[in-house]
Amino acid sequence: MLHFAQTCDAIAATTKKLEKTAIVGAYLRSLPLDEAATAAIFLSGRPFPAYEETTLQVGGSLLWRAIAELSGKSEHELTVIYRKYGDAGSVAAEALPERKGSSLSLTEVQQSFSGIATARGPSAKAFLLRQLLERATPLEAKYIVKIISGDLRIGLKESLVEEAIARGFEVPLDQVKRANMLLGDLGESLRLASAGKLADARLRLFHPIDFMLASPVESSEEALSYFQNASVEDKYDGIRAQAHISQGEVRIFSRTRDEITESFPELPGALAGLPKDAILDGEIVAWSGSAGAPARDESAKQALARGRALPFSTLQQRLGRKKVSAKLMHDVPVAYMVFDALYADGELLLDRSLYERAKILDKLMMSLEPSTAHVGTDAFVRPAERSSAAHASSQALFAFATPELPLAQVLRTPVATASSPEDLETLFTSARDRGNEGLMIKDLDSLYTPGRRGKSWLKMKRELATLDVVVTAVEYGHGKRIGVLSDYTFAVWDGDRLVDIGKAYSGLTDAEIAEMTEWFLTHKTSEQRLRLEVEPKIVLEVAFNNMMRSTRHESGYALRFPRIVRLRPDKLPGDADTIETAREIYDRQRH
Repeated sequence: MLHFAQTCDAIAATTKKLEKTAIVGAYLRSLPLDEAATAAIFLSGRPFPAYEETTLQVGGSLLWRAIAELSGKSEHELTVIYRKYGDAGSVAAEALPERKGSSLSLTEVQQSFSGIATARGPSAKAFLLRQLLERATPLEAKYIVKIISGDLRIGLKESLVEEAIARGFEVPLDQVKRANMLLGDLGESLRLASAGKLADARLRLFHPIDFMLASPVESSEEALSYFQNASVEDKYDGIRAQAHISQGEVRIFSRTRDEITESFPELPGALAGLPKDAILDGEIVAWSGSAGAPARDESAKQALARGRALPFSTLQQRLGRKKVSAKLMHDVPVAYMVFDALYADGELLLDRSLYERAKILDKLMMSLEPSTAHVGTDAFVRPAERSSAAHASSQALFAFATPELPLAQVLRTPVATASSPEDLETLFTSARDRGNEGLMIKDLDSLYTPGRRGKSWLKMKRELATLDVVVTAVEYGHGKRIGVLSDYTFAVWDGDRLVDIGKAYSGLTDAEIAEMTEWFLTHKTSEQRLRLEVEPKIVLEVAFNNMMRSTRHESGYALRFPRIVRLRPDKLPGDADTIETAREIYDRQRH
């Protein structure tokens, strides 16, 4: 473990990408194969392979207490160290006492991680954590804590570890990347690389693949400057979701690759009828047309006509819940809008064109086998768009209900094509009229490129809303923002008092953040560890995607994806927006 920690220090000491990969490649090559596989996983910042989805469930407070107990230092002393470095691992390195020699191996650390993961309750986990740290030198403890907290912070992304494996074992980088994507295991990818068998890697179902991402465009003209053969869909205001289906088992993953099946218990039943193994890509939305069962002769076109996607603020009530009540499922019904197929019947489809994948998806949607459900199909061309839609895919509706679960719908996203800016403008206006965010514009000839944001998929959205707000509290940042106050909590007026409505940390320049840090330090009203309450005198303009109901803030609202547009020194605090403005924006979204 000491060799690993020293290697991490060497990696952190250089900013040059080639030097980092050379250090990692040589280090991995110097180790026995089992230790090299473990080291590759640790260097990605994880205690376990990604596909295992095992978590240590060790939070910052537990780590903090363990370091405090073993170091004997006070809360104030540890806080001073934290402000100096900005991460718990570096606190451990400076605070923990020196130990003679090192007896920890990478394998033993991995075994300790497994024990902590399976231990039940904070007390049992804390005991095992202390045992591990007691055996470690301060330098080893530094990186053990960093791995536990998921904050390795040595300038080494997973992609660089892949490059290092390719370099160390003299194999093609694209093969290493593909193997790791399919397996979700850098250690196993390293083993295959060492044996020259990377081509043997096969997709591991129920391990999420990175999502293909879209780039924003400002206009229809810009969109069609990248490609002419455009497939066009509505951009829904929900959450991206990847569904893995195999022999009746269904698991759903978010864009962050977290499993979210439990938040939508009615959807697995609607997808389990698929007779072939598959991975689908789509968007989960709150859906106004899911409350009643469809008629036997109802087509997907009719289902779409009688329903619509609701704002994200409605769907938010369903997110992050371990248990979803039947009442909540009835109050906030959902639909899964499917727009792509990544895997079907034993074949990985990433290297097929969107046009080919769309045809396969249409067949998959038609093959759903409902029991108490209904499937309808219809060539779907929105009447207002007939002149601009040269093609429309066959649409499928699958609706599922049981006595215990309300109706859930799986819908093939309606698709049109456009070949001129005028076509796109017509489609954009229609999408907005339906209450959706805008358009997704895709190159029909494009392959599915996981994790990449190129120009093959484009998004054209409505303008962001903005608010003028007053900063009420600030926090110290992380990483390159160690030592500066960069996380701002802000508020709007509710009568004669300020009520918090959000928090943002992006948008200002480093120079602006440094200047504001000086101001906030001289205008603080109270301080608690890393958070300072400040005099409410600084006005910001913040942009956001939409407004949500929230109990997290005193205002009763929260902003989705807030970011700072600019400082407003030209405005007094009294010029900031009010809770009435926030309420108007929220109400406008709902209509």
